[in-house]
Amino acid sequence: MSKIIVVTGASSGIGALSARALARAGHTVYAGMRATAGRNAPQVEAAAAFAREHDVDLRSVELDVSSQESADAAIASIVDEHDRLDVVVHNAGHMVLGPAEAFTPEQYAQLYDTNVIGTQRVNRAALPHLRARRDGLLVWVSSSSVRGGTPPYLAPYFAAKAAMDSLAVSYAAEVARFGIDTAIIVPGAFTSGTNHFPNSGHPADTDVAAAYEERYAGLTDHVAGKLAEITPADADVATVAEELARVVDLPKGGRPFRTHIDPSDDGGRLVAEVGDRIRSEFLRRIDLADLLSPAAG
Repeated sequence: MSKIIVVTGASSGIGALSARALARAGHTVYAGMRATAGRNAPQVEAAAAFAREHDVDLRSVELDVSSQESADAAIASIVDEHDRLDVVVHNAGHMVLGPAEAFTPEQYAQLYDTNVIGTQRVNRAALPHLRARRDGLLVWVSSSSVRGGTPPYLAPYFAAKAAMDSLAVSYAAEVARFGIDTAIIVPGAFTSGTNHFPNSGHPADTDVAAAYEERYAGLTDHVAGKLAEITPADADVATVAEELARVVDLPKGGRPFRTHIDPSDDGGRLVAEVGDRIRSEFLRRIDLADLLSPAAG
């Protein structure tokens, strides 16, 4: 059955690819992005052109996850038009590169605001509608770095993604009795095909960054180069979007809790399997096994 879906952070990268994959699968998809009438106007037109070319229902909606007002307005406009919302894809995020100490507390707070608190704003806007219908799906785009290999100079990003993943795990149990399903999509370190690395932020404290450069000269380039080396040449970030669309199309209660798409295999899958098994076993021990899958409705 065709679903009404909103994807946050869908101006480029995995978000844009996922919005297109979901639209090709026959769903009505809203690509959420900031500044639709400004700097992202070309992305709005690109989405419209894709919809025309492929005869799919892909639309753009103004959605800035750093603003509760924007999140409320975006979700309200979708619900007003269709009288429902079925799927929320939490994809919006930002990456930074540099020594952890060189980022100011304000930079950490801004990163968490986008990568973590932004999901809460969207949930606050969307979940009342999903709860009222006793149905729906939350899809969280996590990162293999949450539990896998963690090279240096990505600490703020890794910490934010880990926080978002932890929030997703807790939310899964808390919305299950409302019939709302949860799927966590875990991409690995794709070094091409997105603007994730090229558009990364950098530390504001350049003096501290320079001090680290004396001992860790060229480390950023070294990490990027080695990540590229261990990633298979045919690795395509579009497979993340395709797998996300496949999971969305699975029946409620039949979706995997966590799906890894990590060609470089940084070990995150192994650790996640243990963590998710312990979560499942613990909920059963405290007689809350019903929270492991969404209620029928």
